Amino acid sequence: MENIIINTEFIKLGQFLKMSGIASSGVDAKFFITNEQVKVNEEIEVRRGRKLYDGDIIEFDDGSKFKIKKEI
Repeated sequence: MENIIINTEFIKLGQFLKMSGIASSGVDAKFFITNEQVKVNEEIEVRRGRKLYDGDIIEFDDGSKFKIKKEI
């Protein structure tokens, strides 16, 4: 599992996908999300604007996992 460090209270799922390199654009991010290829805390997420907070775990169909860590 890879940690993704943020320095804000939260990050939106679409932004996270671009920041982590999973999606190269907002269109790619929307594709992954609308095709139910993304899980947040073990539940399929279909909202691009879903806010991710410290400790949230994001999973993809290919088995890759990421954890949000807030920089203190």
